[in-house]
Amino acid sequence: MSRYRFTPQAALDLLEIWSFIAEDNPEAADRVEAAVFRACDLLAESPLAGRMRKDVTPLPLRFWVVRPYSSYLIVYDPESKPLQIIRILHGARDLPSVLR
Repeated sequence: MSRYRFTPQAALDLLEIWSFIAEDNPEAADRVEAAVFRACDLLAESPLAGRMRKDVTPLPLRFWVVRPYSSYLIVYDPESKPLQIIRILHGARDLPSVLR
């Protein structure tokens, strides 16, 4: 059993991110996708590693910046078992609107 799971929207987010990057560079898209999976593994081990963002959502969600691709954020529920990845978003998006 996986230590984390994606919501359908998070899975779609990752597919859209990969597809967008792959239009120009499929290898880069694979690197970003691998970094997301590594980050999810880390978060499953340490679910309180991310930070809460009350300025973005009143929900008890946490946010993690994907390294080294700091434009992307993982939004997750630290209390869920397995860890639930809610969204994978570009940081330039209007996060409060997206997470409403």
